[in-house]
Amino acid sequence: MTSVIKTFSILLFSAGLLCLSIEDGHAQEIVEEVIDEFIAPIDSLPQSALIAADSLTQTVLTKANSTFQPVMSLQEKSFKPNSTKAVLLSFIPGMGQIYNRKYWKLPIVYGGLMACMYAINWNGKNYSDYWSAYKAIVHDSEEFTRLQQQAGGGEVDYSFSKEWTDFMSPNQDLKSIVNNTSYHNLFKSRKDFFRRNRDLSYILTVGVYLICMVDAYVDAELFDFDISQDLSFRVEPMVTPRTRYSRQSIGINCSITF
Repeated sequence: MTSVIKTFSILLFSAGLLCLSIEDGHAQEIVEEVIDEFIAPIDSLPQSALIAADSLTQTVLTKANSTFQPVMSLQEKSFKPNSTKAVLLSFIPGMGQIYNRKYWKLPIVYGGLMACMYAINWNGKNYSDYWSAYKAIVHDSEEFTRLQQQAGGGEVDYSFSKEWTDFMSPNQDLKSIVNNTSYHNLFKSRKDFFRRNRDLSYILTVGVYLICMVDAYVDAELFDFDISQDLSFRVEPMVTPRTRYSRQSIGINCSITF
């Protein structure tokens, strides 16, 4: 600290010398006077005074360091998501939740969408299989009937389509099944069933997608919404006393405090 004071005094004195145009001999006298008047008294101070000044400086610096908050923590506290940006980012599934820093919702978002995609794929595959089987058995029935009529009701060799025979057990008589309308109706009903489920899966996927967007918007709007501890819901028994106009009654009182 002493060196700082000395340096400051010398710099101040040098500036004065530059401003004044005086002779060299007179300048030397001024230098000696300044040293005797300012520097010497500082050097003559007791060591305890200098130590006290240094300890005071250290105390101030320690207090400042303890109350200092990093810039990053201040930025995190002041973070407030924009609802418009959250909705726009939600066009990419999960990005709205990432923008709102609700990372724990990502497994729910992607899990729901993956389940919907699996339902679409599974129902679509079954619909395609039963649709092919239904068309194949109807075609085989018409062709087999035509060949039987040409043969006059005799035996006819016909290679049935794999699309519908793969659904049958190996021991079943395919010739008796091909013209059985109950099997035709079975393939048709199964085809319609999986087609309906596939369409519902598409609708459900769109619904999950929109819910993710709404969730991102609501999270952004209510990001800094503070729920007070005074908000409570109470349920307690209640007894209404008997009056001239009503009888005594017992019930339940529900109250919300906010």
